[in-house]
Amino acid sequence: MTPSARLSAAIEILADIEARRRPAVDVLKDWGLSHRFAGSSDRSALAGLVYDALRRRASSGWLMGEASPRAILLGMLHRERGLDVAAIAALCSGERFAPAPLTEAELAAFDARSLGAAPQAVQGEYPDWLDPYFARVFGDERGVEGEALASRAPLDMRVNTLMAEREEVLPKLAHLHVEPTRWSPLGLRIPMSADARSPAIHAEPAFRKGLIEIQDEGSQLAAIFAGAKPGEQVIDLAAGAGGKTLALAAAMENRGQIYATDIDKRQLVPIHERLARAGARNIQVRTPRGESDVLTDLAGRADLVLIDAPCTGTGTWRRNPDAKWRIRPGALAERVKQQAALLDRAVALTKPKGRIAYITCSVLAEENGDQVRDFVGRNPDFSVEKPAELAQALGERAYLFTRAALISDEGLLMTPRRTETDGFFVSLLRRTG
Repeated sequence: MTPSARLSAAIEILADIEARRRPAVDVLKDWGLSHRFAGSSDRSALAGLVYDALRRRASSGWLMGEASPRAILLGMLHRERGLDVAAIAALCSGERFAPAPLTEAELAAFDARSLGAAPQAVQGEYPDWLDPYFARVFGDERGVEGEALASRAPLDMRVNTLMAEREEVLPKLAHLHVEPTRWSPLGLRIPMSADARSPAIHAEPAFRKGLIEIQDEGSQLAAIFAGAKPGEQVIDLAAGAGGKTLALAAAMENRGQIYATDIDKRQLVPIHERLARAGARNIQVRTPRGESDVLTDLAGRADLVLIDAPCTGTGTWRRNPDAKWRIRPGALAERVKQQAALLDRAVALTKPKGRIAYITCSVLAEENGDQVRDFVGRNPDFSVEKPAELAQALGERAYLFTRAALISDEGLLMTPRRTETDGFFVSLLRRTG
């Protein structure tokens, strides 16, 4: 496919996403199945165009003066990809498979408006209804925080210390130009430019042998801050595919026991293969069975209960830019209920002096600090560990990290702008009785 044909296809795909409110990954897959002439490089380029358009949907629509799929793609090429008007006009020649030529209004729009006068939600690339929520957390910086959440994420990996050390793995991935992560002592990072193609990490020998796992640095840090120790009894209440479960197993050096479960048993399907590849032997997966509680025998036994809580996912918008445009206020209210229920469930499982690590990939106070305050109000025998002290697990990096992260009485918040990670909130609650 020519670059012009790819642009036409991206406009078509974006129109389908918006018309049917479907996840971008599903629409892109369907398009590929119905256009089998398109090669892997074409599909990758199309995905890049579509995801970048979703990342810059608000600002592109503002700059172009309309929010049509065509306008958003054209605005994105100028804003995100840095193409000048002449280059965009060359793509829109009107020839076979190319978009129609630029109109006079479109030509004028490139020079007519500046983002300096745009509302914060436009500058921050998020839905208008979320502006009060972002203002509550970030104040006048909400636009730049949102813009950072709209940038493309790097590809982060965690070295599996059950198998190797980071210094051993670095040369094995040198051909991918990996570099150590800024904060996590276990992390490797591949920076990704706007139009870069994601490397096939799953095909790498280091991945197949279990030396590395794909995991954002913020997620790695959340697991580190949970503080799981060798020999402890740990429950992962919302284990999902097992990313943090595996990180806990490595931190515990395969000693002690981890019980991994999830309210949605479908989320647990990938965990078994991942456990085998990683060499994690201290994990027992408890799959839900109807209405019965598969953790009743663990009441009062856990040194640590980890809750990687279901949330709005506002902290992961760099990786899921279409999700921000599908989220609705009702989803926030539903997530808040689920989080409170998981926190309450954790109480019965936690032993005296035990801990609950509460983690979200959200930047919203309603899912983070509010939840922690409400929980402590319901359970006065729990107290919040000082968030700044959690960072001491990073050693010499701790001081700079506490200067970068947003620290509150309830926990610490990482964001792409502040810590160059996904958005993660972490709070550690200790039972005092």
